[in-house]
Amino acid sequence: MKRLVSWTASILILLCLASNARAQTQVKLLAPNPLTKEINAIVQGFEQKTGIKVQTTYGTGVGTRKTVQEGGALDVTLLFAPFDEALKTGNVDKKTQTVVARLRLALAVKKGVTSPDISSAAAVKSLLINAKSVATVDPAQGSVGGAAMLALDKMGITDQVKPKLKLFPGGGQVQTAVANGEIEIALGPYLSDMNNPGLNVVGALPPAASTPIDLTGWISTGAPDRKAAKQLLGYFKSKEAAPIWEEGKVFPIK
Repeated sequence: MKRLVSWTASILILLCLASNARAQTQVKLLAPNPLTKEINAIVQGFEQKTGIKVQTTYGTGVGTRKTVQEGGALDVTLLFAPFDEALKTGNVDKKTQTVVARLRLALAVKKGVTSPDISSAAAVKSLLINAKSVATVDPAQGSVGGAAMLALDKMGITDQVKPKLKLFPGGGQVQTAVANGEIEIALGPYLSDMNNPGLNVVGALPPAASTPIDLTGWISTGAPDRKAAKQLLGYFKSKEAAPIWEEGKVFPIK
């Protein structure tokens, strides 16, 4: 009987230790703040499903890339393109590169203004060339600004639009400037960020006018628990995450 009690007690101790070790597992995540709401919701689902805790650090699209370039990649890192300089440092394992979602630039005008045609690259090109003023985020301060400039380059209208292009530090200021009538057209932020009630959000630019922006993730070369990090990275493109991305007007990877 004593042996049975002792054996049972040992099994219970081992189970408790295993349970505690699982509960104490933590993955550190670095992510861009334009998607804070969606990422928080996905992380919450991951924690509930796996018991693995996630400590999330947010930064701007530009700031997160600089963090990785300077050696600050966390266990799992999500970045907006372009990220070539960040990859050169070796802080993330290139073999783990995974696209988890896609964003598209949006175009908006002041609420009450009739929605212009943005159904094709030709229509968007004509609209921007003929606009009196256009606003976007400063590329030096936000990744959406870089995406907007790439869209102008892609359509071949950068030189024509630049003289009437006003840059703002963030997407909120872009939206406010159009909502109050200071600027005619908001080019970006991402569709997921267009939430000013004073705007008529016309919609996302077609891919022929603006290449969709990948949200890409990696596992850090120094991640202490690669298995847990791999689980988190994979969860961002799971069937559980897809409805959260879609609700936030972000395009999941299927």
